[in-house]
Amino acid sequence: NIFTQQPSYFGDLDETLPTILQVYNNILHKCGLQCEGASAEPQKLEEKVNVTPGNMPLQELKDIVLYLCDTCTTLWAFLDVFPLACQTFQKHDFCYRIASFYELAIPELESAIKKRRYEDNSVFGDLWRRISHSRKKMIEAFHILINQVCLQPILE
Repeated sequence: NIFTQQPSYFGDLDETLPTILQVYNNILHKCGLQCEGASAEPQKLEEKVNVTPGNMPLQELKDIVLYLCDTCTTLWAFLDVFPLACQTFQKHDFCYRIASFYELAIPELESAIKKRRYEDNSVFGDLWRRISHSRKKMIEAFHILINQVCLQPILE
């Protein structure tokens, strides 16, 4: 693979991980689920609007679910084909961060999707499939990380 041919790419991955983590923070922020003190940026006073997945416009909810689905699928695919990257991910407390994100965001998003009234039931079906797929890929990525970082070293 490319990482064995160009070991300096591990450094690039290390520098990129804060951006990947910021994607999850941005989703939390858009859903009004940002933890106090979790952001390095100060909150603007006029931003104190209580937006939740349950009361945001449908298009915004769709955008968040699509963004999450794409991010989770891409992350899982990368770790699936290149599990050696897990050590770099773990240096950034990725397991903790992804578990915290999952715990905060997934139940809220699922609840918002279930409770919302839809003019077209196909929209509900699509959102539900995508949030379920996101959940599955997040769990699978977490399993890859745990296997590579915790279990494999014990077995070797």
